[in-house]
This record gives sequence, C-alpha cells and structure tokens, in this order.
Amino acid sequence: MKVLWEKSPMTTTQIIQALSEESDWKPKTIHTLINRLVNKEALSVDKNSGQYKFYPLITREECIKEETGTYIRKFFQGSLYNMVANFISNDQITQKEIEELKKLLNEKIET
Repeated sequence: MKVLWEKSPMTTTQIIQALSEESDWKPKTIHTLINRLVNKEALSVDKNSGQYKFYPLITREECIKEETGTYIRKFFQGSLYNMVANFISNDQITQKEIEELKKLLNEKIET
C-alpha cells in the first residue's frame, strides 16, 4: 500500500520493482498480496490501458485507523486503556511520549 500511496497507478511489475528495493519478498508473494488487497477492496485495478494498473481505494489514514482497531481488538480485548497500560508497565514508552500523551488527553478533555 505504501508504494501505491506514494505513486499510483502502477503495474504489477512496477510494484514488484519498487518493493524489491526495500524488501526481499518474492514476486509470487507480492502477486498474492495484491490479489488479497483487491479482494478486500483496498486496491482497485484499471484494466482499460492494456496493462493492469493498480491504485489504492483507501487512504493511509483510513488504513491506519482500521489496522489500529484490529490490533487493539486482537491483542487487548478491544481496550485502548489495556494497550497503553501494557506499554507503560513494560517500560516501552519514553518520558517524552508520556508528556505528549498527557497533552493529547488534556486537549481531548477540553473539547
């Protein structure tokens, strides 16, 4: 998705070439991923140009929101509190991040 958010539409060959620069995925794996994303309606394909050209149907922000929700449901029983508490209790959060979270929470309270 990242490759297509940066530049689209792209052919399968272009996607494979772009991904080969930053991953060691095999072309068959990339083809499978593209098909899954089309089936999930995250990507669409333009078949009119003679070559299949793929483009995203969802924004990066929509994807982040959906994947974050899935992650929280899957690992933290759907509780954002459980997730944050886990990161805090396991020292996986810096003091700076804590201050930034406090600021965000205070802004949310004020609105």
